[in-house]
Amino acid sequence: MNIDQAGTYTLGDRRVKRMGYGAMQLAGPGVFGPPREPETARAVLRDAIEHGVDHIDTSDFYGPHVTNHLIREALHPYPDDLTLVTKIGAKRGEDGAWNPAFAPDELRRAVHDNLQHLGLETLDVVNLRAMFSAHGPAEGSLAEALDVLAELQREGLLRHIGLSNVTPTQVAEARAIVDIVCVQNFYNLAHRDDDALIDDLAGQDIAYVPFFPLGGFNPLQSGILDAVAARRNATPMQIALAWLLQRSPNILLIPGTSSPQHLRENLAATALELTADDLAELDRVAGETATTG
Repeated sequence: MNIDQAGTYTLGDRRVKRMGYGAMQLAGPGVFGPPREPETARAVLRDAIEHGVDHIDTSDFYGPHVTNHLIREALHPYPDDLTLVTKIGAKRGEDGAWNPAFAPDELRRAVHDNLQHLGLETLDVVNLRAMFSAHGPAEGSLAEALDVLAELQREGLLRHIGLSNVTPTQVAEARAIVDIVCVQNFYNLAHRDDDALIDDLAGQDIAYVPFFPLGGFNPLQSGILDAVAARRNATPMQIALAWLLQRSPNILLIPGTSSPQHLRENLAATALELTADDLAELDRVAGETATTG
């Protein structure tokens, strides 16, 4: 398996392979508490590195603290070429709820907590997750929060700043305040609200990192997807990942899994080259989902 086939893209001051890994699913059910099999979780992380992954996405609010501890236990001291991306702006309630944590002191504490739990002196990339709505991106100014991150950047605690769960208006606001190296939003074959944003970011050499590339808590289901997968002798999820890789060169993938087998299946999607007919057929999935959803 050679994930180099998918190419690389700029993330901050590095070139990373376009197939990365998202650590969220290494935490317990509902991304809360520890995993049932911590050693398997650590093995997945080590396998990802062995297969060439050089971009891992995480956050201290996964668990909370669980995935960062697992990453440190499995991989520290980190390979020189590994880029660790974390996110702040939320915290977990005692009941597992996802709550905003956007006050300046909360943002500063979150950066320091990520540094401590990952065992780092500087974070490669910190994504600011907007939490103005529990149901997806919603308008609201990011200026105060970005000023805090810019200050932490000047202090040397983080190298680069990204955004998560944001609108195009917020991206434009942010870019007028600081350099933005990536945007991480909900996007996949069936949910394509960010099509125009992806193209705009590609023109600005800014990475777009879709979260829930396989549907997240509600995995993608589509007769069209199943048909293309059967024809190509691949799994539907491999086809969905291959589609994202061919959608735009600035897309970086971070599919998550707690299974070594599924990890290898996800990474193998880099070998798939979809035909024009495949792509035309798959373009109908979003409409299929809108009709049946």
